[in-house]
Amino acid sequence: MKTLLVKNALVLATMDGKNREIKGGDVYIEGPEIKKVGKGLKVKADTVIDAKGCVVLPGFVNTHHHLYQTLTRNLPKAQDSKLFDWLIYLYDIWKHINPEAVYASTQTGLGELLLTGCTTSTDHLYLFPRKNSGFFIDTQIEAARELGIRFHPTRGSMSRGRSNGGLPPDSVVQTEDFIMKDCERLVHKYHDADKFAMTQVALAPCSPFSVTTELLKLTAVMAKKWGVRMHTHLAETIDEEAFCKKLFKMRPLEYMESVGWVSEGNAWFAHCVYINEAEAKKMGKTKTGVAHCPCSNLRLGSGIAPIRMFLDHEVPVGLAVDGSASNDASDMLGEARQCMLVHRVKSGVGSMPARDVFKIATRGGAAVLGRADIGSLEPGKAADLAIFDVSGLDFAGSHSDPLAALLFCGASHRTKYTVVNGKVVVKNGRLVNVDETKLTERANKAAAALYRKAGC
Repeated sequence: MKTLLVKNALVLATMDGKNREIKGGDVYIEGPEIKKVGKGLKVKADTVIDAKGCVVLPGFVNTHHHLYQTLTRNLPKAQDSKLFDWLIYLYDIWKHINPEAVYASTQTGLGELLLTGCTTSTDHLYLFPRKNSGFFIDTQIEAARELGIRFHPTRGSMSRGRSNGGLPPDSVVQTEDFIMKDCERLVHKYHDADKFAMTQVALAPCSPFSVTTELLKLTAVMAKKWGVRMHTHLAETIDEEAFCKKLFKMRPLEYMESVGWVSEGNAWFAHCVYINEAEAKKMGKTKTGVAHCPCSNLRLGSGIAPIRMFLDHEVPVGLAVDGSASNDASDMLGEARQCMLVHRVKSGVGSMPARDVFKIATRGGAAVLGRADIGSLEPGKAADLAIFDVSGLDFAGSHSDPLAALLFCGASHRTKYTVVNGKVVVKNGRLVNVDETKLTERANKAAAALYRKAGC
């Protein structure tokens, strides 16, 4: 079993129950597991990382993404659109995705996440064109394993096309029976419920406006039977609220409760911008989680989620970059900074201290995904670390609080090292397992092919 010692950190922030911040801190790792955390550890290791001048944190947990969207960043015709208009335009491009596009986009998004301190990521892939899409999730898992990131793919789905009042083209929707059979295949083939699992699967119908009520109900039943979690978008925009009230005579959360999604503590929702306090209390009592996507919500003009209210009512909250066509980046440290800043406008300058943001990005994300083995640096936890160098000019004058400096200062969001499951996957600011230059070329080529197919 290989061993790793990270030593001499400027600050080591454990994010455990004691929230320790150890100056000159060390972490000793055996295989995938943290064995010791402290100062001046007297141990020998196969590999030693000197973290002098660095802040060491638990790896960030990204709780919502659409990795295929990395190929459609920054499209001029979608730059200034709100959600529904943005979706209608992009669906006609996305309907042409193929396995190569899925592989290249998955590695691009996950690679960017690793480079910015994320060690565990979900993905919500819900778009399945009728041709060559049967193994999209399998393709993503293969791409993630090559990079070395801890991965939670969610088997998304859409069953309500435009001909039935939904937003997506009919060519990318599937029947409930087909969807659930593939969900079962993926859960049985890939879901690992063991400690330190590198792959866990969740079920994820796209949204209330793109799936049928029957699919949501069936998903809740089968998720409980198979022992997996559920995920979807919810309460992202005023338009969605109006849609639910018109079609179902209920607010979005009330509708999801009616189909069995707000009771078992095994569901989390992306966005939750338009949730009131009574609903937040219910989410806290049922441990229904939130994937907070501040950059995407601002980019699309959707609003600002009431995160301070959620935290006050003990709602599990994790951080998320969301899809790269509504954020245009998969930058976890940048997302954390945005989270800190935007809630100072939403709920007061003292409402979102830097350390609360780091809790959301680490322990909060772990709670949202139902994992007790990640999210903090303490013996017995997975060896997932983000090591940021704060010794440069852009951090000069900030060392009175090096941890907070990561959010208040800095010109680059890249880690110096990222460690996942005890293995170094980013070294000196570069991906270890994939050539970044070749991956960039591959992604740009896949994007160009997608645009040609769509006539862009």
